[in-house]
Amino acid sequence: MNKTLKAGILIAILVVPASIFLFLKFFGANRFDLPYYMPQLTERGEALVVNGDTAFHQVPPFRLVDQAGMSFDSDSALTNKIYVVSFFFSRCGTICPVITRNQKMIQDALKDNSNVRLVSISIDPKYDTPEVLSQYAEKIGADTTMWSFLTGDKTLVYDLAIKGYKLPVADASAYDPGITDPDETFIHSEKLLLVDGRGYIRGIYDGTLKSEIKRAIVEIKVLLDGTKESI
Repeated sequence: MNKTLKAGILIAILVVPASIFLFLKFFGANRFDLPYYMPQLTERGEALVVNGDTAFHQVPPFRLVDQAGMSFDSDSALTNKIYVVSFFFSRCGTICPVITRNQKMIQDALKDNSNVRLVSISIDPKYDTPEVLSQYAEKIGADTTMWSFLTGDKTLVYDLAIKGYKLPVADASAYDPGITDPDETFIHSEKLLLVDGRGYIRGIYDGTLKSEIKRAIVEIKVLLDGTKESI
């Protein structure tokens, strides 16, 4: 192999990758997207396909009461917003304090973005009145302009958890009146759900793990970037 040919090959090896890198840097765009969760199912338990695409579940609109005693209408409060939702109760002494501390990490990381909301819904609405929730929010340092604590009719809340957000929730005292310890009475998931502005579930996280919270913050930013591009 002559020297001229060797030189040509060497130049090609060095220059072509550099050219590709420069092209991607200046003309390309990094595009990331999050998956959709909870496909709709047919009567046979198979994913529903509409016009060749999988149809995914959307959280239905709901109306509850917030920590200020004001009506919280999801249509007006959450449409076109990106939000993280959890189910909890203020008397919880096990996972709830951990989850709310971790949720505050999300609040603190994204507090300057008006398109991000946090929503915590009580599964103990008889005890968790707006006054109780207001005190709870103040105790944990929640910014209630961004983070809403909701209560309301128990049947509505439980239906919303199970059918709307596909998360398990139960009141054990309904089956065994002898159970009086709140931590044994109320059963709920430790999961946090990331929901986009159209009501689609785009992320699922273990709310007890800081590593999962860090992932949630990153994925919220990814979703925000995608929202900007679609406008």
